[in-house]
Amino acid sequence: MALDFTAEIARRRTLAIISHPDAGKTTLTEKLLLYSGAIRSAGNVMVGKHKATVSDWMAIEQQRGISVSSSAARVEYDGYLLNILDTPGHQDFSEDTYRTLMAVDAAIMLLDAGKGVEEQTIKLFKVCRDRGIPIITFINKMDRPALSPFELLDNVEKVLNITAVPMSWPVGDGQDFRGVYEREDKRFHFFERTVGGMFKAPVTIADVHDEHIRASLGEKAHAKLVEDLELVEVVLPQFTQDDFLHERITPVFFGSAITNFGVENFLQRLIELAPPPQGMNSSQGIIAPESSFFSGFMYKMQANMNKSHRDRIAFFRIVSGKFERGMSVKHFRSGKEVKLNYPFQIFGQDREIIDEAFPGDVIGLSNPGVFRVGDALSTGTDFSIPQFPRFAPEIYAKVLPKTGSFSKSFRKGVEQLGEEGVIQIFTDAHASPIPLVAAVGELQLQVFQSRMESEYNEIINLERLPFTRTRWIGGDVLPSSTTLTYAFDDQGRRVVLFRSEWEMNYHQEQTKGLILLEKPPEEQIAAG
Repeated sequence: MALDFTAEIARRRTLAIISHPDAGKTTLTEKLLLYSGAIRSAGNVMVGKHKATVSDWMAIEQQRGISVSSSAARVEYDGYLLNILDTPGHQDFSEDTYRTLMAVDAAIMLLDAGKGVEEQTIKLFKVCRDRGIPIITFINKMDRPALSPFELLDNVEKVLNITAVPMSWPVGDGQDFRGVYEREDKRFHFFERTVGGMFKAPVTIADVHDEHIRASLGEKAHAKLVEDLELVEVVLPQFTQDDFLHERITPVFFGSAITNFGVENFLQRLIELAPPPQGMNSSQGIIAPESSFFSGFMYKMQANMNKSHRDRIAFFRIVSGKFERGMSVKHFRSGKEVKLNYPFQIFGQDREIIDEAFPGDVIGLSNPGVFRVGDALSTGTDFSIPQFPRFAPEIYAKVLPKTGSFSKSFRKGVEQLGEEGVIQIFTDAHASPIPLVAAVGELQLQVFQSRMESEYNEIINLERLPFTRTRWIGGDVLPSSTTLTYAFDDQGRRVVLFRSEWEMNYHQEQTKGLILLEKPPEEQIAAG
């Protein structure tokens, strides 16, 4: 049993994909699932011409061709089990992405070959760096006009301060893209366009000096490839797994996800490079995957993934021990024992009951309203994990049902979507029954309004409020002004709402001993 347990841990890989919007993240996710055999065909985001993607399951995602919710897929490939976590690409949903990164052991950083490192990628890279997550880079869209590979590598190093080591090397880009050369295996993969815009990628196993490669590429392109590879060998450092795992380097691959080119080769290398499940920092020290007790944590909540179920799912990362269906565990926040009777393997919006799971696995648990993001479950001693990120919202609105009735479905929708983190819910300190919804970005409010109508049959009106800054009170001192607006967050912690940065700074200067926090203080729970 011990040998089987150890082997099950060793064959698992838990990964997230991070990128700037429109770099092709959802397309790459779909193609990885395609090559793992998890799906028979991959859709893309061109709604109306092709079917919607597996990982984008919400109506608003399929309508707009964007990802606004984290999703998970658990698939087998070549003897390995991959937990692939797709994340929202839009910056308004960064909090969801940041939480998802708490649950992975490695990340795929996807870059647009024509743009290099973009703003949202920088933010997500920093989260990975802070968490010690090694990063594998895939430079996408080589079939379109692109920066030179040297420019792209230099861009990664200068902007992200990490050494980029190419594991493959492209020849050309856009209409002149001819394929990539794998440096370690000494294989050239040809990229060819066919009549009608279809693509194929025949593979020739050969050394770079092979006459077939020379003849196929032409003298000029072949000479450029040889020259580039010689320069790479001299100028760039060699790849080592230790440097990768300690975030000193990122291995780089080139390809085109939408045409399937380079994806299968990337998947093969991915399972070799990505580490197996790692230990987790907790209040009791590092919890190792091989620990005898079962443990894990919730990193995401999701309601109505499947309209036929109409339930809430908690996304749960297993940290240690073996999970068995029906087992009893301790829910540390409440101090209660809970029985886990309905564990799911999640695949897009679909689910399947599973009987067992191991460290590294991400499973779904039915949430009867007990679980929250950051909750820990275990059969061992009590522990807590570092606080999950929460962003201070900058957009506020009162939410009112169009019917004027605060119905059960209205209250349920506001509660569940707030629990998910689609928006943040605040209550007026003066006990007004009208909930305040808050968001980091405009798209969050649009998604909230869309889902209230499509999933809870509630048409709502959003009455905008003038506040742009939210700060939690970090002590007993309150601003001296009596005209400011106060509210409580979903855990009863007091916040003060400001109309502008200037107003916030003014009250900070005028009130001695006032402590304003961008993130909620865990230890301070207001009485209400």
